Amino acid sequence: MSKEHSKKPKPKPKPKPARHAPGLPSRQQVLDFIAQSDEPAGKREIAKAFGLKGQEKIQLKALLRDMADEGLIDGNRSAFHRMGGVPRVTVLRVVEIEDGEAYAIPDSWQPDDATPPPRLRVVEKGRREAALKPGDRVLARTEEAGKGLIAHPMKKLAAHDEQVLGVVELDGTGKGWLAPVDKRVRNAMPISDLGGAEEGQLVLAEPAGRSPRHGVKVTAVLGDPLAPRAFSLIAIHKHGIPHVFASEVLEEGEVAAQLALAPEAREDLRHLPIVAIDPSDARDHDDAIWAEPDGAGGFRAVVAIADVSFYVRPGTALDREARKRGNSVYFPDRVVPMLPEVLSADVCSLRSGEDRAAMACHMRIDEHGRVQEFRFTRALVRIAEVIAYEEAQRRIDAGEAQPHLANLWAAWRLLEKARGARDPLDLELPERRVVLDPQGRIAEIAVRERLDAHRVVEDFMISANVAAAKALESRTAPVVYRIHEPPSREKLVALKDYLATFDRELALGQVITPGLFNRMLKDIGDDTEKLLVMEAVLRSQTQAYYGPRNAGHFGLALGSYAHFTSPIRRYSDLLVHRALVDAFGLEQPLAGPRDGGGVPAHSGLAERDRHDLSRVTDAISTAERRAMMAERETIDRYVAAWLSARVGEVFPTRITGVRKFGFFATIVGLGGDGLVPVSTLGDEHFHFDEKAQVLVGGESRKTYAVGQVLDLRLAEANPLTGALKFELPDAEGRVEQRGRPMVLKKRGGHVVGQRGRPGNIRHQGRRRK
Repeated sequence: MSKEHSKKPKPKPKPKPARHAPGLPSRQQVLDFIAQSDEPAGKREIAKAFGLKGQEKIQLKALLRDMADEGLIDGNRSAFHRMGGVPRVTVLRVVEIEDGEAYAIPDSWQPDDATPPPRLRVVEKGRREAALKPGDRVLARTEEAGKGLIAHPMKKLAAHDEQVLGVVELDGTGKGWLAPVDKRVRNAMPISDLGGAEEGQLVLAEPAGRSPRHGVKVTAVLGDPLAPRAFSLIAIHKHGIPHVFASEVLEEGEVAAQLALAPEAREDLRHLPIVAIDPSDARDHDDAIWAEPDGAGGFRAVVAIADVSFYVRPGTALDREARKRGNSVYFPDRVVPMLPEVLSADVCSLRSGEDRAAMACHMRIDEHGRVQEFRFTRALVRIAEVIAYEEAQRRIDAGEAQPHLANLWAAWRLLEKARGARDPLDLELPERRVVLDPQGRIAEIAVRERLDAHRVVEDFMISANVAAAKALESRTAPVVYRIHEPPSREKLVALKDYLATFDRELALGQVITPGLFNRMLKDIGDDTEKLLVMEAVLRSQTQAYYGPRNAGHFGLALGSYAHFTSPIRRYSDLLVHRALVDAFGLEQPLAGPRDGGGVPAHSGLAERDRHDLSRVTDAISTAERRAMMAERETIDRYVAAWLSARVGEVFPTRITGVRKFGFFATIVGLGGDGLVPVSTLGDEHFHFDEKAQVLVGGESRKTYAVGQVLDLRLAEANPLTGALKFELPDAEGRVEQRGRPMVLKKRGGHVVGQRGRPGNIRHQGRRRK
């Protein structure tokens, strides 16, 4: 390296403090000094800056007191700031994360009740994404930047308002304890202030002081933790999912819902028998499809998607809320929608027999199932029928399908042919379905049946998503890609080592494709071994995410892929629609109340998104992961509640994970992961083989491996945390307990938790009476 390049850049000289003429400053000079100071500006700093001595310091003290009385400044002698303004150095509390950036307000804001606290954008040096989260407190240096305020964190402070979700318990002395619903937290916390909560109630609490010994105080009572709808409420609060729309957002939704569709400005597709095929319990209908033979061995097809971008314009409160939520979150008992109900379940939803605004993807599918042509328009559609998957499949199987439904199946056979040639990753991933009765209680938990009807819709949607990505690429327009990267080398090495335990080879020198995994699984005849290898292949996969730079979709074996088909429930799809509006000139004049009722005219991408999509794609990827965890945990709680009356029964299970301390298993056909501690497997020592992912008995050589199917007895089921615990059928109550376990007890028609001794939250299920 040359000397020129090896030289370190000289540090920038620190700005020298401003010089002031000696003598007592004026009120304006004091205010200017406070505003420009990078450090806390107290009496000492002001006196030093103006060179005050002796009697002048006494006069400064009187001046500062007068300015405070006049409402010009606030603070004490160690640090002053403009009254109603933000100090140059102050404590801030993060209130929101938007597009990966943190926003905060002063931790203590009391100018007057009518003045809202200022909102500062927090700039974390050297970080692309905010490492802070809502509720965090920081000591920060603040400054004005353009039209807003920004804050530069100097130090993260200890949190004193982090909320905890849990159940109130009372010990023998009547003292309250909080049992957290998070299964990772093992110890109950003393409650210093019950806030009116009663034993067995689900509450939100926050630390009562800076030390854990101060315990927690209840801030909100949420009700019976095992009542209908409580499990989803737990997930909503635990993961901080926004679930209440502000009045401003609801009002904007009502105004947007009144916008006229202007049929003359749209392609009229109301004559086509377009159908929506959805789950029988669908809350909204994003998509509908139509196809007919083209006379050359292929098909002409239309995928019609709700035109959400027409109603939700960038820069509005409605858009900001959707952006913050990122996606709708679906629970067995409720949906937390991305958009207000007037849009998500009504005006935007493609209802049967009603005129609806749609973004239409026209495709020509050749005789090999390849999409040869595509174009996008803003259209007016009238859905011929909304059909449940099961009903559509029944009609096809019974030969009762109308021509438009039969055409869809015929077109799909061609798409299926092209899919087979592409050879995407084919893993059997069963989906659990929780069925509730009218009272919100569990009626059934089962694995959702996979029908051809599901595949028909899926392949049409995939084709439209690919068309959207390629269409935007053809115009060099911004694209929100759905990215699924190939497995990392580290994961492939781990998979190679694991497969070697089955005397199977994985050559890392070859190109790794989804088809390689498919052929590997197809060649395995033994069902148990196939399950083991399938689990290993699944573990080797990366997590899909959204991003503006294309890296392909490994699982689908596609080079370009974007989400276009679900804008009611995914913000990513709304961004793709906006990009299409810009790229193909699909903007339409507004018509409706007061010429659009104040709704922004532009329905394409916002300026900030056009120039930099990465911030919003990072944010919606995070929101998606949050939703997935919340949905999965809620299903786990429902499963645990369903099983709490069956503790002691033996179930067929499959091992899903092996660790040094034991293994995890799930009930076949039902789900719900539970732990089998290694201490319950017998008196012999078990060795953990990390490469093979097995526990091996030192004497018996008994092995427990991922994918293995075996019978286990359900030892515990905790509906509050969703945790299960299993034991071997011949175990004599070996599951360890700490203190007295929690039991499930009837009260007021519902099952609630009760503990014998606070301080631990290991729960023991008991049969309901």
